[in-house]
Amino acid sequence: MNTQHSITVYYDGTCPRCRRDRARYEKLAGPAADTLCWFDISGQDAELLSLGIDPYKALTELHVKDGQQRIHSELDAYILLMRRVPLLKPLAWLIGLPLIRPLLSHCYHRWVMLRLRKSQRL
Repeated sequence: MNTQHSITVYYDGTCPRCRRDRARYEKLAGPAADTLCWFDISGQDAELLSLGIDPYKALTELHVKDGQQRIHSELDAYILLMRRVPLLKPLAWLIGLPLIRPLLSHCYHRWVMLRLRKSQRL
């Protein structure tokens, strides 16, 4: 894997939906899937803290580390990930639009909190 151009996606491996999403991204990415490194955050609080990622935030927001070792979170992380998937590049552009981004961010946080409460993880 070319680490200069790879990204690390920090995802919740105990979440069935998150695991399905990971598989979907890998499939859609095609050859670009080789530039995606997936890191399961489950039980990895010390590692997350060493990277400057709050474990609670890692649970409630997607985080992605880019090739320059910068951490992106929430919709910025999704945009970075979606740009790696040719089919999702237009969607990455769309969710970054000023009128759509705040609404989508609100919906995303509500969905995550509902998922975590339903699974009794919060």
